[in-house]
Amino acid sequence: MNGTSVLTKESIGKKDKTVNLQKDDINKLVESASQVIAPLWPISTFAARNPWMGLENQSFDQVAEWLKNNRDIDIYPSASMIISAKNKGEIDEAFLEMRLQRWLDSHSFKIPRDMMERFCHAALKLDPLPSDLLASLELEELAEGFSGIHTKGSIMQPISSQIQNEDGDRIGNILDHHIIKWCKLYLDDSQAGWAMPNRQEGFYRAWRRLIQHDPILSKKQRSCFKDLPQEAHLALKEALIALEIPESDLQTYLEGHLLSLPGWAGMMLWRSRQSNHEHALLTEYLAIRISMEHAFIKPYKPLPNRLLENKDSVTPLLASWIYWGELKMEQWSRMSTIEQNEYLAFASTFNDSLRRKLWLEAWEDTHTDRLSQKIISNHRKDNQKKSVLAQLAFCIDVRSEPFRRQLEKEGPFETIGIAGFFGLPIATKELGSDHSHPSLPVILQPRHQIKETADEKELETYQQRKQVVNSLSNTFKKMKQSVLASLLLPELSGPFLSLQMVARSFVPRRADRLIRSLREAWVRKPNTKLSLHHVHHTQAEISVGFSEKEKVDYARAALKMMGLTENFASLVVICGHSSQSTNNPYAAALECGACGGAAGGFNARVLATLCNLPEVRKELSSEGIEIPVDTVFVAAEHNTTVDELQWLYVPELSETAQEAFDRIEAIMPTVSQNAIVERLAQLPNIQSKLKNPKAEVHRFAEDWSEIRPEWGLARNAAFIIGQRELTQHCDLEGRAFLHNYDWRKDESGELLANIIEGPGTVSQWINLQYYASTVAPHYYGSGNKATQTVTAGLGVMQGNASDLLAGLPWQSVMKSDHEAYHSPLRLLIVIQAPNEYVERLLNMDSSLREKVENGWARLASVDPEGRWKNWY
Repeated sequence: MNGTSVLTKESIGKKDKTVNLQKDDINKLVESASQVIAPLWPISTFAARNPWMGLENQSFDQVAEWLKNNRDIDIYPSASMIISAKNKGEIDEAFLEMRLQRWLDSHSFKIPRDMMERFCHAALKLDPLPSDLLASLELEELAEGFSGIHTKGSIMQPISSQIQNEDGDRIGNILDHHIIKWCKLYLDDSQAGWAMPNRQEGFYRAWRRLIQHDPILSKKQRSCFKDLPQEAHLALKEALIALEIPESDLQTYLEGHLLSLPGWAGMMLWRSRQSNHEHALLTEYLAIRISMEHAFIKPYKPLPNRLLENKDSVTPLLASWIYWGELKMEQWSRMSTIEQNEYLAFASTFNDSLRRKLWLEAWEDTHTDRLSQKIISNHRKDNQKKSVLAQLAFCIDVRSEPFRRQLEKEGPFETIGIAGFFGLPIATKELGSDHSHPSLPVILQPRHQIKETADEKELETYQQRKQVVNSLSNTFKKMKQSVLASLLLPELSGPFLSLQMVARSFVPRRADRLIRSLREAWVRKPNTKLSLHHVHHTQAEISVGFSEKEKVDYARAALKMMGLTENFASLVVICGHSSQSTNNPYAAALECGACGGAAGGFNARVLATLCNLPEVRKELSSEGIEIPVDTVFVAAEHNTTVDELQWLYVPELSETAQEAFDRIEAIMPTVSQNAIVERLAQLPNIQSKLKNPKAEVHRFAEDWSEIRPEWGLARNAAFIIGQRELTQHCDLEGRAFLHNYDWRKDESGELLANIIEGPGTVSQWINLQYYASTVAPHYYGSGNKATQTVTAGLGVMQGNASDLLAGLPWQSVMKSDHEAYHSPLRLLIVIQAPNEYVERLLNMDSSLREKVENGWARLASVDPEGRWKNWY
């Protein structure tokens, strides 16, 4: 690992001085530096993000060391998490011993093996060194003469983080406070009553005009900004020259500034990728930040040495040998200097991070071993396909697994796993709406727009009534933001809002049902159809509807992805995924961890409709996909907060399809009840025996004070790609993403590659989002949900001057203040296929190979004979 930068720097030309940097050079530097952060989507379209997505060319352990040295961020599970997992039986210590012996075999220290093992075994108990030992005078005397063990290399931090003002405040913290203010002003999504002047000119130019009038700054500070260049890249260059940053350290320096506020910087990065107008936004952000840094530290020149050297103090290293290695002080005194250095080097290498790394790997080994035992044991059972009454396709979301399991217990039903947007690259435009929104994973772009349509007369009435509701809402918002109208607003709205507050607080279920019923009764949305047929001469950026070929292509692709190309049941249910919560900034995260809050019901309805079209079936039949005449596709939505299915599209059913539909309707209360009981048992502060579990989950969904309506995707740990028979009788505890796959129908390996590239990538992002929010909640999480502030319509903050928080709230990953609920394990990808399929995949997919080799994901496979293999 490079001590200066985690990234391999690209050459920016044969230049020796910062002064020679050109615009392209600066843009390349900013682009390379941006790999240390990840794009951040607005909270309304919250999507799971891998905070280390730009660093996967380095190993997980290298990045862990780099983050610890640069930002004091620890991305291994804490000792308390590990001890708790061990006490709960989640870690088999035999795997820890195996990992330890492997580590000892790979290192050569001139120390007796038994002494090293004794030291390691004691240190791996994760007990802290006694404070009285560390403070003893005798130990201090023994440590004299050693200047320290240099292990980390030199790290370059922003200068402002190393200087304090006369009040003892770090200049870096003051700088952050100012940058947050300007970011909020520029990025505001129509929340503020007064918009930032000149925002249309871009972030840097708007800031440049206003900064000279900022009353918070002193006159001397404001004078520093009078002669700034017109262009952001020139201002950035000028500031770097003034700070005397060597060209060899430029990228590292920019990285340090991006990591100071990774949330706001991540939002700038995301915005820069949305339009050409803002493509240089991250450069503008850095130009503003470093220009302000230079102005703030001017009075403190000459500047201190910016290279911080990390050295391990000898005292705790020696104390560790005395406490864990049972080394007597007299023994130490009799050793030669060479021997003493060897012992200290060993203790320095077998440090706290390495010890917790070994525990993490043993934890993951235990999970892998137990999952393999479940799957292999299940493979030996009679899992031959039997005739089924209905087939139901669910989202691969881990929350679907318990519901699917309960459904299969109640009758001859086959459940299928597929990414919940069903392979449809669409933007949806609901009836009466002026805007469409993407309904697919955020890593993809929509290619088609699908509209809801209705009878013209019914549509006109619906739009008029909806406009009344929207007008009232918009008027209320404008009055809140107006200086004069806001004084009158409490008098007008007070009685109604007070009544609403009391009702929502004391009878949330009834209040929410009443409000929803009143709205629905007033608006009265008519029955709608979908604009599936391609519309010519549209002004939309993307085409409306599908061509005849595209209808067939998308239907075929979805059926193949599900492995459903033969043996169709009379009823095929396409189930989208949704959730339900009130007053929840993270509602979008619960809807879907990948699709930016877009529920899957609309997509389910589109696919079911496509598969029922006679022209689509005819074309599929000519290709060998024969859908029987009496087979009918219907659409539903699985609400994971209350574990219910809501029917969205049920066309006329054949006799056998109607029989299957009625059977599902009959068993659904039981399925829902059993899934609810299983889900509620995982939530904290729930009585073991509830009189009415269904009422309780509805209260969770409708109570605006409920901070944990459901666990979301917490405890996710595996992504299993294979036939349902592989896991059908396994209780996977709602911890596995399940995607159907039949290698026998994928001779080229294209289907498997697509699953890994799409759902596989998204699953890994979700996994690492939860991992990061658990192990480093202060940096990668978003704190207590009860104290969050939704800001600028973009995201959440703690208070009014924090970073824009990029991760999950405390309540999404923690059972209590001191006990984690999510197990921070890196995703295990399990593929049911012959070994040669997996080898071919790794050879063709360099991204997957990199993730696995560098420890960002784990990989295993199950061959046709049921043999398990761990890769790497």
